[in-house]
Amino acid sequence: MATVPSNIQTGYHTRSNSFPSRSHPLTSEVDEHLSRLALSESASTSSSLNHKLGRVQDLHDCIEKMLQLPFTQQILSQEQQRECVDELLNGSLRLLDVCATTKDALLQVKECTLELQSVLRRKRGATKGFANEVRKYLTSKKAAKKSVLKALKNLEHKENKQSTVVTETGSIVSLLREVQAVTLNVVQSLLAFTFGPEKESQMIRWSMVTKLLHPKRVSSEGEEQINEIEIVDDSLQSLATSKSDMKQIEKVQNELKLSESCIQDFEEGLEGLFRRLIKVRVNILNTLNH
Repeated sequence: MATVPSNIQTGYHTRSNSFPSRSHPLTSEVDEHLSRLALSESASTSSSLNHKLGRVQDLHDCIEKMLQLPFTQQILSQEQQRECVDELLNGSLRLLDVCATTKDALLQVKECTLELQSVLRRKRGATKGFANEVRKYLTSKKAAKKSVLKALKNLEHKENKQSTVVTETGSIVSLLREVQAVTLNVVQSLLAFTFGPEKESQMIRWSMVTKLLHPKRVSSEGEEQINEIEIVDDSLQSLATSKSDMKQIEKVQNELKLSESCIQDFEEGLEGLFRRLIKVRVNILNTLNH
């Protein structure tokens, strides 16, 4: 899986203490969301990922309100900030592209999951010919993963060309880029959970990847952590290549339902995030046009 671009990774920038709006409650709220997202353990279950998706949506709600503050609008509309703001807008467009591609990929996987459930119901437990359906599912999932990787690598290529200089008066721009970095991090966690890491890529540098390699593990608190999607992939391959009894088939059917539910939750979370990304972008554009 492609990495977070080095210049927007979540080793967050230190913003100037002279940032005049730091005393505003919204600024404190944004900082709190950023800190919690940065310090929280890498999401390794569907529930923790959904929690992070919800938190990053809350973060964007705060950003949208902050962009309506007169001080923020004054900073963003300054001529000397135009280049940084343009880069920020370009970054937001590419982030929207990644989110849209991810949504499409999740929909593709969900449709294949539903088709497999339908096939098992129609066959009434018979697994003859089921191997072909499993191959279709895995091929479709591989194609979906490839499309997302392409979008991520394009994002990295473009982001590496961005200017890394942020002036003191541009600390709001630095803040907004932090938000973009955090958002990308969460989306990538979701992708690693759904599709697994890109093992052939030479760009694997995530510290979180090792925590996502196994479908089931035990956390430091003793909580069993399960990857519903990876488990069903393993079960499907086993079912397609060996004789199975009704008990095993029912088990796979239940796992498919859990996987479908998991993907549905991710879709809804991404849709909410996508809408908020658009609102933030529109707010910035409106500020520049006034």
